[in-house]
Amino acid sequence: MDTILLVGCGKMGGAMRAGWLEAGREVAVVEPGPSAPEGAVASPDALPADLRPAAVVLAVKPQEAAKVLPAYARFAGSVVFLSIMAGTTIGRMRALLGERAAVVRAMPNTPAAVRQGMTVACPGPGVTAPQRDLCTDLLGAIGAVAWVEDEALMDAVTAVSGSGPAYVFLLAEAMEAAGIAQGLPPELARRLGRATVAGAGALLAASTQDAAELRRNVTSPGGTTAAALAVLMAQGGVPDLMVRAIAAATRRSRELAG
Repeated sequence: MDTILLVGCGKMGGAMRAGWLEAGREVAVVEPGPSAPEGAVASPDALPADLRPAAVVLAVKPQEAAKVLPAYARFAGSVVFLSIMAGTTIGRMRALLGERAAVVRAMPNTPAAVRQGMTVACPGPGVTAPQRDLCTDLLGAIGAVAWVEDEALMDAVTAVSGSGPAYVFLLAEAMEAAGIAQGLPPELARRLGRATVAGAGALLAASTQDAAELRRNVTSPGGTTAAALAVLMAQGGVPDLMVRAIAAATRRSRELAG
């Protein structure tokens, strides 16, 4: 089976590598830091001279791109480069790798660590159908995959799903604090908040109904849930705040991309 070359093996790179190994793929890793797995090399100069990977996956920090990417330009024209570097555009990567480089830009999120991630990918110029299929397979090892053809949409993707787990964790955190404020023991409030968010997410994932319908299903007229939602959904409440939050994250993503 063709080897996948992983450049950078931090938390996300490590999650991807674990998924690929579970799927039986061969993975070579370049990682100079303390997160380097057994068998990794610290520099591309230490890679076998005859290595011909099927894909080069770029999982380094965006600020390291200018220093790291040129060393892999020798693979341009023969492989697909799959990047998970947040905010780094296809044009910038091709400027560092060479205009022959076939680049796919992708944005995964942290549930990839438990193979429940959501990744959106965008193909650059020259990416072939087989290369796109390969990237779908590689990203599918850590969760669901979707594609967009317009790279400009990646900023909104980053705001919704890339940053999205933090919004969900904030919800669990806020529910815990609110439960404590109503007299619940802290450990019980923590358990209720975490289990409720996790269970509702699992139900949402398993259901064919949309989120609005599931919300209505659990809301009895005049009941406790309706009383809470009247506060959460009032003008300036959660729906309005989420629109503002996603807009702010989208703007920041565009700023970071330059």
